Amino acid sequence: MQFVWAFVIGGAICVIGQLMMDVGKLTPAHTMSALVVAGAVIDGLGWYDPFIRFAGAGASVPITSFGNALVHGTITTIDSDGWIGVFTGLFQVTSAGIAAAIIFSFLAAVVARPKG
Repeated sequence: MQFVWAFVIGGAICVIGQLMMDVGKLTPAHTMSALVVAGAVIDGLGWYDPFIRFAGAGASVPITSFGNALVHGTITTIDSDGWIGVFTGLFQVTSAGIAAAIIFSFLAAVVARPKG
């Protein structure tokens, strides 16, 4: 049943993003930013962890989880290190993902030889 809920919830998040682009006429960048902010707000309210426990990968894989990771890391670091955690907490949780995106983008550019 966990796979079903992960599929349904992850698919619903993707449908929301697609509707934002098709019906709302938002650009992909605006849609992505809105979903990241939505994930951050939901985590700030304390609702994202129960959402992940319920939906599993359906909630932790889509772009909304990046906003969750930013806020969750910051809140955790503020609790342990004080207000310096506002600056360090953002990167503590997400640094591996950001580094991987940069490295794999560079490798894809080397292999694909983009024009422009």
